[in-house]
Formats: sequence, C-alpha cells, structure tokens
Amino acid sequence: QVQLVESGGGLVQAGGSLRLSCAASISILSLDSMGWYRQAPGKQRELVAVIPRRGSTNYADSVKGRFTVSRDNAKNTVYLQMNSLKPEDTAVYYCNALMPTGGSTRFNYWGQGTQVTVSS
Repeated sequence: QVQLVESGGGLVQAGGSLRLSCAASISILSLDSMGWYRQAPGKQRELVAVIPRRGSTNYADSVKGRFTVSRDNAKNTVYLQMNSLKPEDTAVYYCNALMPTGGSTRFNYWGQGTQVTVSS
C-alpha cells in the first residue's frame, strides 16, 4: 500500500500561483511514475502532468508553459507549480502513482485530492 498525501490547494485569483505537494509513503524512485490529475464538477478526471522515474515530463496542452512538475527524491515528494492560473483550472487535483508489480500491470494509487479554486 502506497499512501499519497496532497497539500497546497486553495483559493487564488486569476493570474496567481499555487504549488501543490504530494508526499509519498515510500521512495518515489521505486515508482514507475507519478502524476497529477484534476477533476472539475461534472467533468471527467483528466491528466495534468506526469513525471516518470525515467524519461521526460509530460503536460496536458492546456497547462504547458504554465505548470511545472518536479520531484524531490530525498523528501519522496512531487510538486506541481502552477503559474498564471485561469478560472478553468478550478478543480480537485489528485496525485497519482504507478507502482510496478513485476508483471505487465501496475497498481494505481491516488491521493485524497486538494481543491484549487481560481477566481476571475
């Protein structure tokens, strides 16, 4: 079992910034990847950013140039720096981790979610 604890959400005005944190209960180097998803009311959960153990980070087109995902391996923590926030960024943001199983399938773990509200 991997526990993911998110923090950093809140209320911010358009154009402002927030930094979300996701602290994992195990070494994040043991995970295939970590990512951030978001879900707005009445909408499907969507990928925001992913940071693999190996390889390049990836972002949804809607956040490219504004959001940056990073990791601190010593703290077992992944961050999402959100700049130039827009009202359409309003959602519950979830941290995700993919844990290898030794087979072809990986286990998905999710944080509890943190609310980000951007006012116009």
